[in-house]
Amino acid sequence: QVQLVESGGGLVQAGGSLRLSCAASGRTFSRYGWFRQAPGKEREFVAGIWSRGSTYYADYADSVKGRFTISRDNAKNIMYLQMNILKPEDTAVYYCAAAELLSGGYDYWGQGTQVTVSA
Repeated sequence: QVQLVESGGGLVQAGGSLRLSCAASGRTFSRYGWFRQAPGKEREFVAGIWSRGSTYYADYADSVKGRFTISRDNAKNIMYLQMNILKPEDTAVYYCAAAELLSGGYDYWGQGTQVTVSA
């Protein structure tokens, strides 16, 4: 059974940092991603990571480029999202996701972790 479990959320002041983790159990996937959903808003893509052979690739939403970094520890089957220079508009529930294929939608989702950035 596949499980994705996020951790690392919390309350931080603007300008601060947090690191989110997503532990995957059951198997590994072709592609992983982070999404977020703020109150009253649609869920949005934050960052994604995938590999071809031994090379990893990542992409980011424009709103987090230069501030957030996605990474993955294959040995532990854990994905991370390092979030720096946090802004109040980063406040949201953050979800990790995993996909069977390199394109298309995500097949598995975590339960989410709350990130709150105070002004």
